[in-house]
Amino acid sequence: MSDKLREDLQRKSEAVQQIMDPTLPDYQRLPAELHVYHSFYPLDEHREKSVKSGRIAIVFVYDYHPCSTTLYAKHLNPHPQFQSASLPEKVLWSYITQLASALKTIHSAGLAARVIEPSKILLTGKNRIRLNCCGMFDMLTYDGGKNTSHYQQEDLLHFGQLIVALACGSLAAVHNLPKSIDFIVRHYSADIKNVMLYLLSKPSNFKGIDDVITMVGPRILNEINSAHHYNDFLEGELCKELENGRLVRLMCKLGFINERPEFDMDTTWSETGDRYLLKLFRDYVFHQVDETGAPITDMAHVVQCLNKLDVGVDEKIMLTSRDEQSCLIVSYKELKSCIDTTFNELLRKP
Repeated sequence: MSDKLREDLQRKSEAVQQIMDPTLPDYQRLPAELHVYHSFYPLDEHREKSVKSGRIAIVFVYDYHPCSTTLYAKHLNPHPQFQSASLPEKVLWSYITQLASALKTIHSAGLAARVIEPSKILLTGKNRIRLNCCGMFDMLTYDGGKNTSHYQQEDLLHFGQLIVALACGSLAAVHNLPKSIDFIVRHYSADIKNVMLYLLSKPSNFKGIDDVITMVGPRILNEINSAHHYNDFLEGELCKELENGRLVRLMCKLGFINERPEFDMDTTWSETGDRYLLKLFRDYVFHQVDETGAPITDMAHVVQCLNKLDVGVDEKIMLTSRDEQSCLIVSYKELKSCIDTTFNELLRKP
């Protein structure tokens, strides 16, 4: 697995598995369980309260995506995490196609997003964006769906403003459109400009997300191809890790057998017979030293030996006792048989 992918996955895993320090005063206030959820961790310690009554305000709950950021934090704040003269066009098209797809789904359901702004769009992975806070305004300003068409037109307008802001790297760009359009014409293709101008045009009954999807159609194919390539990459990385479970099970069996202090009233059980061979093999794999006596920590050697043992190849190796008075020539196939026999012996013991 690539170091970058491993680091990203580990950071997300750590974020998901966070637990609160039991010594903190707020720990006792957390419920042990709530509905079907448990092991709670406060993501935000800021407690919103109503200005009038002082009571805790309404809370909207959405899916948690660890280590996410927003498009605003990534590209538009005074110190953006992404530093470049301009946002790469390929990335911008990726954002446009994903947002167009999201709006198509929302508008087709007779709804409006009403949250098309950089601070409400999450970046959860490599160019992967998700709409946040959907449905919030529908609840806070419920009108029975009377103004849905108006809100859908606002979605398209805000979509265009978002493209301008991302392309120019500034939220203020929408307030000086002639200059912003000139910048976009010089740095991006005409297709970007055409989509942006369509979205910024006056609302009408003939203006809809379907037209936007038609305009970005060729770019959607590029997005699909990129998604397939990334899936192929992830599948390749998964294949590298696929067999790790076999090696873990093998090491567990060795752990059950090696250095067992007593079995079946025999205190020397782990030091005799097949078990002694497995002890020497454990030393051969994990306890080798170089000519200066320094430990050899070669992970490749460990993985190679365990893979050969798991398969049971006919290759022979020399096992040496710790006092270097005895040497045994044995094959991986014979060692595999020793493990299976010994582990089954442990399982049969009532």
